Amino acid sequence: MKIAVPKEIKNHEYRVALTPTGARELVGRGHSVSVQATAGEGAGFSDSDYEVAGAQVEANVDALWKSAELILKVKEPQAEEVARLTANQTLFTYLHLAAEEKLTQGLMASGATCIAYETITDAKGGLPLLAPMSTVAGRMAVQAGAHSLEKAQGGSGVLLPGVPGVAPGKVTVIGGGVVGENAARMALGLGAEVTILDKSIARLEVLDDRYQGRIKTVYSTADALDQAAKESDMIVGAILIPGAAAPKLITRAMLADMKPGSVLVDVAIDQGGCFETSKPTTHAEPTYIVDGIVHYCVANMPGAVARTSTLGLTNATLPFVLALADKGWQQALKDDPHFLPGLNVHNGQVTYQAVADAFGLESVDPASIVSL
Repeated sequence: MKIAVPKEIKNHEYRVALTPTGARELVGRGHSVSVQATAGEGAGFSDSDYEVAGAQVEANVDALWKSAELILKVKEPQAEEVARLTANQTLFTYLHLAAEEKLTQGLMASGATCIAYETITDAKGGLPLLAPMSTVAGRMAVQAGAHSLEKAQGGSGVLLPGVPGVAPGKVTVIGGGVVGENAARMALGLGAEVTILDKSIARLEVLDDRYQGRIKTVYSTADALDQAAKESDMIVGAILIPGAAAPKLITRAMLADMKPGSVLVDVAIDQGGCFETSKPTTHAEPTYIVDGIVHYCVANMPGAVARTSTLGLTNATLPFVLALADKGWQQALKDDPHFLPGLNVHNGQVTYQAVADAFGLESVDPASIVSL
């Protein structure tokens, strides 16, 4: 199979979808791998590293896309990339379509087969290709939020761990999943007072047992959210409904009750954000202020630590890439019921129910497509 790895073009995105190690695995199985020139540099991989692994380095981006059967990316395709997609190509990347109607329509119009990392499942009901980047994003959220609290950044001037004689800052994490736990863990390590809100009693029990009361666990209600808004120096939004848009849990009206200079970090921004006042930002301009509250809403947070993120992501994606290359997308998805939910768009049709629901579209059962 002819496999292409374009250079990511989203603002300050330095990750790459395939490492030289991955390229070597594919070439060793008889596949052809083309990598766009300098695609791996941001993650610490040179063009010569790919060439040594047996890949071809392609300087002409048009030629790279045109010749590909399978295209591997990290972030959702940008407009100029969508325009290059054709009906005989398979795209494998993060898509987050429920928050991107224009992108969804563009992928449908292309006729391409589009498989999303974030909706692939595992035997335990987890999201194995989302988890590594969720871990990175959760840990970065507190790091970024702590910097945003600095007065020079528009924040309140609170140091999260405090100092002797001065109380630590208060951090509330909404959502106790992979992102939420890693954010809470980082905040706890910095010495902050940490609370996690979640609607799953079972998950709160796990967290309470794991951290032995060092992290407060609270059942998430409207009252609990109101209280968090009033008391917190930082709120991390870590809500995930797989493949669907995130609910808006902190409203604009609630900002009036927050302490001036408090920080909202919206890790759910890829799925539309879980704060009413959230809008996507970039690493170039990561924050903005609404009603005196600092918002950090970078849509590709892990891209800032591209080396770690690339290695963590490709460790998880490589087995699926190998399956696609060896079997073709149809057989690979047919053989693995956990891979099948990754199919989001095929031949102009939406094949993931939550995406269809977000835009009032008809959804086609992916199982019916792979069985044809």
